[in-house]
Amino acid sequence: MAGKAKKKAKPPLEFRSQALAEALERQDMAAVAFALRHGNTVVPLIKPGPRDKPLDGGEVWTYRDPNTGEVALLLFSDAANKPENLPPAVGLHSPAWLRGFLKRHASTITTVFLDIAGPHPMQAPPDELLRALEA
Repeated sequence: MAGKAKKKAKPPLEFRSQALAEALERQDMAAVAFALRHGNTVVPLIKPGPRDKPLDGGEVWTYRDPNTGEVALLLFSDAANKPENLPPAVGLHSPAWLRGFLKRHASTITTVFLDIAGPHPMQAPPDELLRALEA
């Protein structure tokens, strides 16, 4: 095997957004908008995407309130902040994906929760996030 170059292993993909975590810690909506506009977001998945394409793959899980029927999208700054009772798979989605998802489901999604279980939860109307993503 002499002469064969070793393949460099890619570092594991980090399922977190430091910018979003810091913005949520400060409860700063402008900083949250900036973080969502310029970085990836962790999203719970019903069905994960292909292992070789962890970005923008899989089927997104949303929460439907059994009493009202309202649908919430849950976003996380870090996969570690996702509650255990949600589906175990997560995806790392781009700002373009989030913008497209919110546009496609504008008539269904009534609210967006960011880090719903903490450490610094925030809630925003989907149209407000969409405006921020398009700014």
